[in-house]
Amino acid sequence: MKLVESVKLPLSDYVSTCYFCTLDCTRIIASNNHAFAIIDGFPISTGHALIIPKRHISSLFEATREERDSLFDLLEQIKVELQEKYKADGFNIGINDGTAAGQTVMHLHIHLIPRYTGDQTDPRGGVRWIFPDKAAYWKSEERP
Repeated sequence: MKLVESVKLPLSDYVSTCYFCTLDCTRIIASNNHAFAIIDGFPISTGHALIIPKRHISSLFEATREERDSLFDLLEQIKVELQEKYKADGFNIGINDGTAAGQTVMHLHIHLIPRYTGDQTDPRGGVRWIFPDKAAYWKSEERP
């Protein structure tokens, strides 16, 4: 992955207190018209990346169709690059949308988390582990 020399956020949407709006551009690994990507500052696996819209919005539901297309195009591009570089065996893709969902930086970002065989004893349930008592649904006797 190559570093991008500069990415300009739309000045009308710049929020001086936002971590992503004030990000050091040397951290950007890729960009397109409406989005950019960085490696997460607190990665939970090797290659954990964030896909971020250039416009300051807090929710995926605020994104225009063009912005969503750009976000997902970049998500796919970074996935391919991470798979080539780190030989990931799978990926978790997640968005914490709203404080009740765990969002701490109120600028939309998509987590692309490479997964590797053996990184967890039993990875089944993936993102369902945000509610541990409901994650192992395959063990439930109430399962339909």
